[in-house]
Amino acid sequence: MKVRSLSLVLLCALLADCSQGAAGSSPFTPGQNPQSAASKVSTGTFASLYSFKGNPDGAFPLAPLLQVGGSLYGTTSQGGTVTANGDGTIFKITLAGDETVLHSFEGTPDGQFPQASLIAVKGLLYGTTPNGGTTAYGTVFTTTKKGVENVAYSFMGGTDGAGSEASLTNVNGTLYGTTSAGGGTSCNSGIGCGTVFKIDQSGTESVLYRFQGGSDGQAPSAPMIYVKGMLYGTTFFGGGSGCNFRGCGTIFKIDPSGTESIVYAFKGGSDGSNPDAGLIDLNGTLYGTTSEGGGSNNNGTVFRVSRSGKEHVIHKFKGESDGADPEAGLVAVKGTLFGTTFAGGADDFGTVFQMTRSGDETLLHSFTFGADGGNPSAAMIDVKGKLYGTTKTGGTSGFGTVFSVAL
Repeated sequence: MKVRSLSLVLLCALLADCSQGAAGSSPFTPGQNPQSAASKVSTGTFASLYSFKGNPDGAFPLAPLLQVGGSLYGTTSQGGTVTANGDGTIFKITLAGDETVLHSFEGTPDGQFPQASLIAVKGLLYGTTPNGGTTAYGTVFTTTKKGVENVAYSFMGGTDGAGSEASLTNVNGTLYGTTSAGGGTSCNSGIGCGTVFKIDQSGTESVLYRFQGGSDGQAPSAPMIYVKGMLYGTTFFGGGSGCNFRGCGTIFKIDPSGTESIVYAFKGGSDGSNPDAGLIDLNGTLYGTTSEGGGSNNNGTVFRVSRSGKEHVIHKFKGESDGADPEAGLVAVKGTLFGTTFAGGADDFGTVFQMTRSGDETLLHSFTFGADGGNPSAAMIDVKGKLYGTTKTGGTSGFGTVFSVAL
């Protein structure tokens, strides 16, 4: 995972030293030799709503936003008021761009470096952190909409999992999630290959499945979706021996009792590799992105896959002209797909695109690392016909932005 670096998450957990941040604390370095943007670029629809300043309001947002009422809620992976570099924040922002910090993380015991979207369950917001907590292996937390935060569960880093990077999925009041490490001894210097877990609203956690790092997948870092009784997700590694023997990633399904099977194992060629985002369901077909693979330029793909496992790439990114390295999931609005790429575009700081389900792509915006931001890493959300999203970097201070795109 280019941005949400599993190796850094694990290193932080092992050494109990995350002062530099699992999400990276250095300013982003511009790409080399930026090229001209593609001709199909729309203008006048993009607006930058807010630029993060680092301290005290947060830095480097990596998570999608959540709409509750007339406000958007989100997290930043660093920044805040508690520590020197900041362990991250929970914030809310109005649709007009007025931002308020609800909570600044301090590592122990409340968590550190949140990277996942919040979800709303019975008046509370639930989230995860990949680090921090009582043992530095991450947490599941709750917060009120006024910012009163409580830890529902602290991962121990053993069989229960470690490093939860993904948002939770609510299925009839039970919350399901993944950890990118932990669960056993097969991977990551004995920490484990990751887990699927469930947690009830009282904070009781149990592991449904522990990945073995082979054909079954390794390092799930994206949220799961629930479709007709099954949870579907992706793993960044595993699935075979390709991609430097770590596997090129998988699409998996698991039932609520813990029976896991592979829907599709990426091969690392034209079919894509290393999915860093979750899936969406459109009329029984799953759509997603891979951050790499797809062709000689290795710039990633948009794909669809049937629930029986037939995968088809609908778009291969070219880089400078249309975007590269999509790390975020897709959002569908009236049957059209919308997404972002982390890199590529006119200045190599990423793009916002729209795409038909047959793969015809139109660029809506190329990021410049200026006031508009740079390097979007999170899926956008649709609020009444307008898309809202975040960029990891850029803005007036370089610490990321919240933006909107009118459709």
